[in-house]
Amino acid sequence: MTILAQLLEVAKPIINRYTMKKTVLIVCAMAVLLACGGVKKTQEAVNTGNYSQAIYSAINNLADNKTKKGHQPYILILEEAFRKNTERELQQIAFLGKDGNPANYEAIYEGYGALKQIQESIRPLLPLYIEEEGRQASFAFRNYDDDILRAKDALSDYLYSNASNLLSNASSKRDFRDAYDDFAYLDKINPGYSDTKQKMEQAYQRGLDYVKVQLVNETQQVVPERLEAELLNFNTYGLDDFWTQYHANPLDDIRYDYEMLVAFKDIRISPEQVQEKQFVKEKQIKDGYTYLEDENGNLVKDSLGNEIKVDRLKTVQCSYYQFTQHKAAQVTGQVSYVDLHNRQVVNSYPLSSEFVFQHVYANYSGDKRALDTDLVALVNLRAVPFPSNEQMVYDAGEDLKLRLKNIVVRHKFY
Repeated sequence: MTILAQLLEVAKPIINRYTMKKTVLIVCAMAVLLACGGVKKTQEAVNTGNYSQAIYSAINNLADNKTKKGHQPYILILEEAFRKNTERELQQIAFLGKDGNPANYEAIYEGYGALKQIQESIRPLLPLYIEEEGRQASFAFRNYDDDILRAKDALSDYLYSNASNLLSNASSKRDFRDAYDDFAYLDKINPGYSDTKQKMEQAYQRGLDYVKVQLVNETQQVVPERLEAELLNFNTYGLDDFWTQYHANPLDDIRYDYEMLVAFKDIRISPEQVQEKQFVKEKQIKDGYTYLEDENGNLVKDSLGNEIKVDRLKTVQCSYYQFTQHKAAQVTGQVSYVDLHNRQVVNSYPLSSEFVFQHVYANYSGDKRALDTDLVALVNLRAVPFPSNEQMVYDAGEDLKLRLKNIVVRHKFY
């Protein structure tokens, strides 16, 4: 071992300890930087008036460990943000109250609710001790229950009156939907208020767009009945359109707003085809063995005295015949939405799908051992009956259903 190598071996423990210490220092430094970054961003939120953001950021950090020394700045930030937020929100509520506009009741009600929610989020953290100042953090909590109840009563009266007026004097479905939203919000904040539930249902029924669906075959081909039934079964589409109902079987007592026409324009089915491909495969295979001889015709032995065997190779040949059955169906159409009030087409979408039937099988003559494994697999198959034209159209319709669903989901009436 050289002198340099010996010195490195002796110094290795020292180097390892230094590296470990350096790594620990780097990790600690990164943790401090990250903590400082979080404190800095939270303080910036206070400085820019985003008091709620600052409050909940401080709460989240303190909830993790409120006694951690690195979290002390969050206590001061929380104290400052709470004070400034409360002052600003109460001033805003007072201003809205003086304005006298009933439309402000919702903002007043939610403002009081937000103030109470902040207090309830801070309360589990108390007490919070500020070490540098030797005191407990101070939060001027206030009971907002009476304010919230008064605001809720005023808001409930306003929402009910406004929504009822919209329901009685609506000039469009948009009015019914606005009325529904008001009744739904009222039912959320004040369940059981008067006949809110009944009027909410009235607003919903009158705000709906009713669409009747008709399937039209403009081709010379037969569309399978089960494909028609599945295309028109909108329950299977998993639609989530709150304000639209599709009826494949229109009801006499409903005045429909739109008609959805699903028209088959063209159905093309190719002839049944069988394509043949032929080629010859050759391969060298083992065909027994012989013993190795030297130039004098004597058997050659290995180091253990065993006679050495040599594989005997044989070239085999096979004629391979591959057949491909092929048949294709293409369905094209169009989906149109018609406004039944003015008989105008409001939108139309192309609709197309294709299904290809293909089956491959093979046979051979000659020595099967010349064939690769993937070719041998096809030899085990036989020809199958071609699907009927009706089945081909139905299979093309599987993709058609997905395309029709995408159109229905994408189309909006408002």
